[in-house]
Amino acid sequence: MDKLTQIAALLVEFFFYFYILIVMLRFLLQLVRADFYNPLSQFIVKATNPILIPLRKVIPGLFGIDVASLILAIALQMIAYQLLATIVGQGLFPITTLLIGSLFKLIELVLNIYFFSFIIMVVISWIAPHTHNPVVGIISSLTEPVLRPIRRVVPAMGGLDFSVMFAMLGIVILKILFGF
Repeated sequence: MDKLTQIAALLVEFFFYFYILIVMLRFLLQLVRADFYNPLSQFIVKATNPILIPLRKVIPGLFGIDVASLILAIALQMIAYQLLATIVGQGLFPITTLLIGSLFKLIELVLNIYFFSFIIMVVISWIAPHTHNPVVGIISSLTEPVLRPIRRVVPAMGGLDFSVMFAMLGIVILKILFGF
C-alpha cells in the first residue's frame, strides 16, 4: 500500500470505529438503564441522535432493546469493512461475509468495552475509591449487571472483591473461543 492509501484506510477506520463505539455504548447503556442525565451519557445521546431518531421511526424497539442502535452499529461496521476493502483494492465482498464479519467485530468491541471498563474500575478503586466522577457512575452502571451474578457465587473475601477478576477471566476465555 502506498502512503495515501494507508492514510485513507487509517482515517476511515478511526472515524467509523469511533462512531461505532459511541453507538454501541449507547446500546449498552440503554440495556443496563444507565443514568442518561450523566454528562457522558448526554454526549453519547447527542452524538447518536441525528441518525438514530429517524431510524427509530422505521425500526421500533423490541422487549426494551434498542434494535435501531444495534442495526445502526451493524450497518456502520459493514460499511467500514467495505470501504476499507475498496481502499486497499480488494473489491466488493458478499453481503453475508460483511454481515458475519461485522457481527464478530461488534462482539469483540463489546468484550473490549467491558474488559477496559473493569480495568478502569479496578484502577479507580485503588486510586480514589469514593470518587463521584460522572465517568465512574457510567462505568459502574455498565459493569454492575455483569458483576452482580458473579458476586453471588464468589463473595468478597477479607474485603477483597474477586468478581472483577473472574469477569475479566471470562472475557479472555470468550475472546479465545471466538478467535479474537
